[in-house]
Formats: sequence, C-alpha cells, structure tokens
Amino acid sequence: MSLVALATIINYIDRGALAVLWPEISADLGMTKTDYAIIINVFTFAYAFGQTLFGKIFDWIGTRLGFVLAIGVWSVATILHAFATSLLSFSIFRGLLGVSEAGNWPGATKANAEWFPIKERALAQGIFNSGAAIGGIVSAPIVGLFFIWFGSWQATFITIGVLGLLWLVPWLIVYKSGPDSHPWLGEAERDYILTGQRNTETHQAAEYAPTSREILSRKESWGVIMASFFLDPIWWLFVGWLPLYLNETYGFGVAEIARFAWIPYVGAMFGAWFGGLLAQNRISAGWTVNKARKFVISLGGLIMLVSLLMTIKAATPMIAVLLMAAILFGFQTAVGNIQTLPSDFYSGKSVGSLAGFAGTAAKLAVVLLNFLIPVITVNSYAPAFAVGAGLAIMTVLSVWVLCGHIQPLKPRSASSA
Repeated sequence: MSLVALATIINYIDRGALAVLWPEISADLGMTKTDYAIIINVFTFAYAFGQTLFGKIFDWIGTRLGFVLAIGVWSVATILHAFATSLLSFSIFRGLLGVSEAGNWPGATKANAEWFPIKERALAQGIFNSGAAIGGIVSAPIVGLFFIWFGSWQATFITIGVLGLLWLVPWLIVYKSGPDSHPWLGEAERDYILTGQRNTETHQAAEYAPTSREILSRKESWGVIMASFFLDPIWWLFVGWLPLYLNETYGFGVAEIARFAWIPYVGAMFGAWFGGLLAQNRISAGWTVNKARKFVISLGGLIMLVSLLMTIKAATPMIAVLLMAAILFGFQTAVGNIQTLPSDFYSGKSVGSLAGFAGTAAKLAVVLLNFLIPVITVNSYAPAFAVGAGLAIMTVLSVWVLCGHIQPLKPRSASSA
C-alpha cells in the first residue's frame, strides 16, 4: 500500500494546485469565485462518474493496469491545465482530471482486498488514506514553492503533472500480480495473506460476488453508499474551499495560504493511522468486525461533530486550522473503516463495483455542497460548518441503520436456506 499511498499524495498535490494558485489565476485571467465554483463542480461531476467507471475498469483489467491508466491520464490532464485560458478550457481539463483521479479510490480498495487479511484491512486502508492527508499537508507548500521557483502558475502545473508520470516506473516494477502468484512472496507469507482473507467469524471463504443489480438490491450496500454520501462533503469542504476561506476571511495570498493550509491535514494523517490501528487492535482483542467497525466509525463521527460546531466560533486563523485538524482527524478515523465495508460484505469483482458506487454517490453530494457554499458563505463560513455537523450525524446513522450486522453476505437463496 506504500505505492498506492504515494499515488494518493500525488493525486492531492495535483487536485489541490488549482485552489492554491487561484488568486494568481483569477488575477491573470480575470476569473471570479463563481467561475471557480463551476470549475470544481465540473471536476466533481466527472469525479463522481469516474468512481463508478473505474470501479468497473479495475474489476475488468485488474489493479496493476487500472492504476497505470488512472494515474497516466490524470498526470497528462494536470499538465494540460498550464494551457487553459478560459472557463471552458479549465473546465474541460478539470473534467478529464476528475474522471481519472477517481480511479485511485476503488483501485486502493481493491488492492487492499487483494493483499491484506481481514483484520489488517482497516490499518492498510488507513495507511492509504494517510496518503490523502500527507498530500493535503504537502500540497500547498509544494505548489507554493514551485510557484516561487518557476514564477508562473503554468510552469507549476507542468511540474506537478510530471511527478505522476514518474510514479509509473516503480509501480510497474513492484506490482506484478496479486499475492496468489507474486514471485517475490514466500510460501509462509502467501499462506498468511490468503488464509487471513477468510472470514474469521464463519471460518468460510467469503466468495459472494454478486452483479451490480444485486449489489444495489441489498440494504447493506446502501449503508455503504449513504455513509459515503454524507461523509465525503466534510472532507471536500476543506479540500475545495480552505484556501478560499483563508483568502476571504483573513486576506491571505498564495504564500500565506501555503503556510496555514497544510495544518488540518496533519490531523487527517494521524486520524488515518489511529482509525486503522484502533480497528485492528479491537479485532485482535476478540471484537467482531461488526463491533469494531461501528465503534470506530461512531468515534470518528463524534469527533467531527464536536469540532465542526466549535469551528463556527473560531476567533483566529490558527485556532480555526487547529480545529479543522481535529475535524479531519475524526474524518479519517471513520472513513478508513467505511471504505473497508465493501470487502467486509462482498468479495472478488464486487468489491471495486460497490466502492465505485459509493464514490459516485459521495461526489454527487460534494457537487451539491459546492453549489451551496457560495450561497451560504456570503457573510461567513459558519453555515458551512453547521452543515458539516449535520452530515457527521447522518454518516453514523447510515452505518447503524442500514449496514445491519457487518459480516460477509450470502446470496439470498443461501441466507434463507
């Protein structure tokens, strides 16, 4: 998962560049906050479509080639931003970036299911998710540094796009196949991985891999989808709008944004590790997967709720970003366990499909949020944080109400036998 985490860091540098560079882009091209909202919503719509598309692509061509396709296309799309001159061209290139960057998430879920025993999946997902957090930490400073070095936003886009293309070299060398046939694995390690992928509660292999239609007929699937729908906008509230919040609320420019915008993602990084380690610890201590997942997700939701409500009254930019670090700590505590639910319920080619469906729903929710933010933040961003608090509550309720008992599902005919 280290290479997948590195891909995620690059993913976040690429997507975060637009927000960090926007003060320069808007001044250079005469573009407005409304233009920015349109551009990021084009990205988000494309990202939503790309989640389902790449969920199917990864199930079709496999994890190795799926990542080659995804990161190759999104790196080229990032480079193309350097040649954008209008709302239309930015939207086209941003849409291409959105479709391809979406592949990172169902791909990571599938790689996790292929390579890790059940009890280690939340930690593996946490390591992967820490890539998103680290990407958020380093994105603004790296983009700001490249801007200072090269002197233009165009050269900055080209430079960060090249980083993704370089990632392909170690990926093609290291990720040769799954654990069942990878030439670098010893028999003991191979047996540990494959044996650990059998359900620890039933001691039977989880082989239920239904069609998309059947996936969408199960309430457990909708628990995953709705939890993702409510949770993801909280993350994107900061990914998409934190630099503009700092610019509009405190008058920060590119250099000042680069000094502050990384701080919340430190909390996210620690939350990703904490959520994964806590779930692994509880399962190793004898808790069922059901109890461990729900406990950790609920804890993350509580941390988000309290911190979002406190952010409404934040008095200084430092207090605000520290509270945001707590919010993203709670987010990552919960999200890694939510993202393992597809592999808790299903196996095989259904894992990427459900992850893709959940990702699409999540990004459609982000689109709604992006349309809402310019309307409710005319005077302050407090209403946006209040909306986030409500979303945290709905996330936890989705898991508790719809997911039922978290364990490998069986075909309905088998369940009723």
